[in-house]
Amino acid sequence: MSARVVRRSLAVGLPLALLGTVCVAGTATGAQDRSHRPEDTARVVASALLGDVPLAGFSNGLLPGSVGDDRGVMLGGIGSDLYPAGRKGEFWTVTDRGPNGQIKVDGGKRRTFPVPGFDPAIVKVRLSGKRVEVLRSLPLTTRSGAPVTGLPNQAGRDEAPYSYDAKTPLPYDPNGLDTEGIVRGADGSFWLVDEYGPSLVHVSGSGRVLARYVPEGLNLKHADYPVVEALPGILLHRKTNRGFEGLALLPGGDLVLAVQSPLSLPDEDAGEASRNVRLLRFSTKKRAVTAEYAYRFDAVGVVDPGEDDTSELKISSVVAVGGNDLLVEERTDRAARLHRVTLPRGAGILGSRWDVPAASPSYEELADPAAAGVPVLRKSLVVDLGKVAGVPGKIEGVAVTGPDTLALINDNDFGMTDGAGAFDADGRLVDSGIETSVSLLKLSRPLTH
Repeated sequence: MSARVVRRSLAVGLPLALLGTVCVAGTATGAQDRSHRPEDTARVVASALLGDVPLAGFSNGLLPGSVGDDRGVMLGGIGSDLYPAGRKGEFWTVTDRGPNGQIKVDGGKRRTFPVPGFDPAIVKVRLSGKRVEVLRSLPLTTRSGAPVTGLPNQAGRDEAPYSYDAKTPLPYDPNGLDTEGIVRGADGSFWLVDEYGPSLVHVSGSGRVLARYVPEGLNLKHADYPVVEALPGILLHRKTNRGFEGLALLPGGDLVLAVQSPLSLPDEDAGEASRNVRLLRFSTKKRAVTAEYAYRFDAVGVVDPGEDDTSELKISSVVAVGGNDLLVEERTDRAARLHRVTLPRGAGILGSRWDVPAASPSYEELADPAAAGVPVLRKSLVVDLGKVAGVPGKIEGVAVTGPDTLALINDNDFGMTDGAGAFDADGRLVDSGIETSVSLLKLSRPLTH
């Protein structure tokens, strides 16, 4: 057994809860809560791990010659989302932009891309006992068949990319995507969301980008696929590296997109302190946003007891569970809670004063948005994953697999950590030991009404 495998064995399944089961209660904050009734326990009934797949072999098998040196990095990062693939135990997943980290240089942090040739990919997996098997992989490509890459798009808007040691600048790429959520349409095409734009990306069944829908005014030039400014311009104020992360496909064909964090309105400090986020409804028929919903996080200490930094709150997954019902995941890197919401009729706050960047106060600044007349989505707690034994940290993908069962997948960040110690003196990865894991969760009661 290699040293790498030993490290991973010791770190496998680091749970959100070290012991015990969950007593699910209603959320503790806000008039939007619908239930304060204690519920029964939820439990993990199965789990499976992705084995070691060298990243160069994986990438070059899809796009020959794309990765020359993977620096010892293994395939990971496929936990950005999870969507049922039809057969029991099979799912579509998607990688994010690839291995990346941060290193502090001269008092500032630089974003590193140790494998800059990595191309984000759609990956179909199957749970086979305690193993996650890769069945099929689709590289994301441009109109001409080139890799989209995971590199940032625009200087001055996105973080500047650097080599693994933060010493050498890398080029920006207008085609680059930091993919997150994934769903598959009835026609076999895929829809993804991206953090850079933020954007909604329509992808063919073979992985070719058909169109990228971005905020009005983004002015993204020279991409090798159609770029359509069809999203509200207010999204230009997304926090750096916190664009869209959750994506749900409603039964009628509409999509729901979740911004990961509050927008930086009127400034970064306001966004960091805010608990007010936005969901968008996109009509795949009209190719347009038809509604925008206000959603408010619970207090960070409720989601993650002991955490006091509100900016750690994120939405990482939204999942359809009925005609207009969603599960919404509120999380930090250590804890997560799933709430149920019902989307109301109408356009919500779309086109209202809360979509005007100059509005004062901004929606993000409101301590009580409902009291200010904002129609905040009402929510009820389904399960506190932070209290379920065996659930890994950093759950980013959730899928409904039955009336009372969910599948959960974590993002292991390709085994990377931040800081100069992420790589040894030879430029090889010092693996974090965290595995990609898929867990099956049985709830205390059915999701259906």
